[in-house]
Amino acid sequence: MKLPRGRRPLNYAGVLVSANVLLDTGFTVNLLPYEVGEQLGMVWDKQTIRLPLAGNLAAVEARGVFVNVQVGDLELVRLAFAWARVSDVPLILGQTNFFREFDVCFERSRGAIKIVRR
Repeated sequence: MKLPRGRRPLNYAGVLVSANVLLDTGFTVNLLPYEVGEQLGMVWDKQTIRLPLAGNLAAVEARGVFVNVQVGDLELVRLAFAWARVSDVPLILGQTNFFREFDVCFERSRGAIKIVRR
């Protein structure tokens, strides 16, 4: 499957939001910017699972949330995210748990990414 360019649908409690995503094989977690979480209807104070972030985001407070994500034409998958209390970061799909749910093949010469559900 060739992944089309563009935005990917996110679903939380029936609220759908599209957002650009960044695949990052070196990022430990999936990262959800604060603004996107608000668009999905999340309430910060109702999220009780606190997650520590590392690197340049170590000082940023984050909460654990689950979001259903639609990748291309594949079925919805429930992914765990660190919802960061900062909006100037990209939505990132990382090792926990995007790359555990999907096999990804980068084909630079073709300008394509193949994503297959495990």
